[in-house]
Amino acid sequence: MIFEERIYRIRNGQMTKYLSLVRDEGLNIQQPILGNLIGYFITEIGPLSHVVHMWGYDSLDDRAERRKKLSEDPRWRVFIPKLSDLIESADNRILVPTDFSPLR
Repeated sequence: MIFEERIYRIRNGQMTKYLSLVRDEGLNIQQPILGNLIGYFITEIGPLSHVVHMWGYDSLDDRAERRKKLSEDPRWRVFIPKLSDLIESADNRILVPTDFSPLR
């Protein structure tokens, strides 16, 4: 299994709107396609206005197939511009668990 960590810096004053959009619209599109949502988090200490969400996949190929399917979904294509205006920057990492990690 691999884990994808996505970190977004949300524009000042836009966190409530961003979270509402994800909660009310985005996850209904994403979760059936991407599958294994590990968690969705916001920062309290450290760099503020950050959202971190993590997804689990069987492999890089599994991730690529699921991300492609999501990007082709007409509902996602309508939805994503709503979020893009609220995001100041984005980082993405693929994490591979160690052999002793509880999440493998």
